Amino acid sequence: MGIKTAIHPSQLPEKYQHHKLIPTTDGVMATTYLLDNVYVLKLFEDDIPSEILENEITLLSKLNTLPVPKVIDQFNIAKNKVIIYTQMQGKSISHPDIWHIKEVALFLKAFHTQSQNIKISCKNKFQKTALKQHIDSTDNPSLLKHFHTMELTLKCEGVIHGDLFPDNCKFKADKISGVYDFSDICLGDFHFDLAVIAVGWCFEKESLNRQKVEVLLKYYGSSIDDQTFTSYIRYALLYYATTRYIAKRDYHILLKRLEKLT
Repeated sequence: MGIKTAIHPSQLPEKYQHHKLIPTTDGVMATTYLLDNVYVLKLFEDDIPSEILENEITLLSKLNTLPVPKVIDQFNIAKNKVIIYTQMQGKSISHPDIWHIKEVALFLKAFHTQSQNIKISCKNKFQKTALKQHIDSTDNPSLLKHFHTMELTLKCEGVIHGDLFPDNCKFKADKISGVYDFSDICLGDFHFDLAVIAVGWCFEKESLNRQKVEVLLKYYGSSIDDQTFTSYIRYALLYYATTRYIAKRDYHILLKRLEKLT
C-alpha cells in the first residue's frame, strides 16, 4: 500500500465523501487509502493492466470462507480505476512469532486448497524467464551471479498470493483476521508461495530460523525436504531482492540473507 496519486474527498462518489481519507505508507502497486475503519480504497494507475484487476476481483469473489477482503464497489477517477474493499480488522505485525507462523501456514493451506480450482489468466509472473528479464534490466552483477546458481523449476499448481509478507496480514485475538493485497496473484508453484512466507516471517535479521521453518512446513502440511525448500527460499529471496532493487526500495537485507544461505 501507499500513495502515488493524491485523492480529495470531492473526487469520490457522494456516498463515500463523509468518510475520512487516511493515507497509507507501504507498497508500490497502487495508491491506497483507508476510508475511516470501514473500507479500503485502491486507485490503480492507468498503466496497470486491466488483467491484474480482473484477476484479483475474480479470485476474491470465490474465496467465500477465508478472511480476505470483499470487493464492494468499482468506479473511475479520471482514467484511473478505483476499487473499494471491506477493511480487514486486527493489527499487522512486524516481528512474527511461532504462533503467527502457524496461523499463516494454516491460512495458506486453506487458500491453496481452494485456489487450485480457480482460473485466472496470469501464470508467468515468478518464473525464471521473467526473473532473468528483471535482472538483466538492473545491470547488477550480484543479482546475476546468484541467478546463475538457481536450478529450481517452478510448477504451475494453482493461484498463489505471491506477496504474503507480514504487512499484508492482520491478527486479532491470537488468530489471523485478514489477508489482503492480492495484486501479485498468478498461477504458480505452491512451495514458492510458502517460501515467500519463509523470507518474510522466518528470518532473524540475516539468519534463517529453522525452528520457524519447521513450524511453517508442519502446519501447511508439506513433506518437502530441507534442501529443496531451501532452494525455494533462495529463489524467493532473489526474486524480491531484484524487484525491490528495481523499485528503489531497500533490497540489501534480502541479498544478505541470500548470501548467507548460499
